[in-house]
Amino acid sequence: MTLSCSSNPKAGVLLSVKLLNQVIIRRAGAYCFFFRRNDGYMSWEKLKGKFIVLDGPDGSGKSTQIELLARTVREKGVKTLVLRDPGGTVIGEEIRQILLNPTHEKMSVRCETLLYMASRAELFSQCIEPALEKEWCVLCDRWISSTYAYQAVAGDDGKEFVLELAETALQRTWPDRTIIIDVPTEISRRRLGDSLDRMEAKSESFHRKVRDAFLELAKGRSDFEVIDGTGSIEQIHKQVIEALGDYVNS
Repeated sequence: MTLSCSSNPKAGVLLSVKLLNQVIIRRAGAYCFFFRRNDGYMSWEKLKGKFIVLDGPDGSGKSTQIELLARTVREKGVKTLVLRDPGGTVIGEEIRQILLNPTHEKMSVRCETLLYMASRAELFSQCIEPALEKEWCVLCDRWISSTYAYQAVAGDDGKEFVLELAETALQRTWPDRTIIIDVPTEISRRRLGDSLDRMEAKSESFHRKVRDAFLELAKGRSDFEVIDGTGSIEQIHKQVIEALGDYVNS
């Protein structure tokens, strides 16, 4: 199918059962069962029909992590669609080229905001909504959280304006879960190298504001989780899986 787009009851004694990765504690005559957080015990089926976003500053490694996550979710038997924002549709990819082309350095922030939202509206109607209706798991590289950080805060286009625009333009503003991969600006800048697109080429002070905005937004939302993006690819992937585990097993 494809889409276009215990044996010892003494109080205080901990008994580890290896096969179940389970700890049993007897307190006040009752047994409590605790399972260590582990992707093997995740309720992967709960990801069907869910919209999950990985976001964060440029150079955080989210594009790599979303591909690793997609592979893991597919291996668990859940049909998965991977998208990027902006992009993902014919119109969206053309808008992406306009937005990221370094020759458009004088583009106004308001123009950026409107173009990002236009691409996002097309992406949702053409790809995301149909996939969710078919009970696919949709993984997206960036979403409204990026426009909040880059345009509303760092670009000073206004938080209220951007969020109100999103409510008007999008059939759905927020995903089921957003995972922010946080990286200090000095590290993200080193990772990017010298070949930069128009947004990546903005000043270091701009990108510091972007990072702060992501963290600020995440603090105020229960559907966001921030993970540390300074480790190895494998370490970050483990954190992504654990963050998702917290969501699906909640």
